[in-house]
Amino acid sequence: MSDPRAGHRDPGRYGFEAFDCAPALRLEAHERVSNLHVEGLNRRAEKLEALIDKLEKRLWLTVYGVVAVILAEAFQSIMTAAPLAGPP
Repeated sequence: MSDPRAGHRDPGRYGFEAFDCAPALRLEAHERVSNLHVEGLNRRAEKLEALIDKLEKRLWLTVYGVVAVILAEAFQSIMTAAPLAGPP
């Protein structure tokens, strides 16, 4: 013989059915709200991380641009200081 209540929730104690009480419902609602807050914070953190990555790429591009300008000016000053040797 199978128990007709086998598919139901565990009653806790035999002979008594499980029931939802107000404090437990309030706790579950608080847990759901807390989970929503944590998920929102995680999404914000991921967006901030993506923005920081973009900013880092832009910063490195700026650094490389400044270095390129400095090297170009140095090369230009070397070229003007030492003219190419031509026929006398």
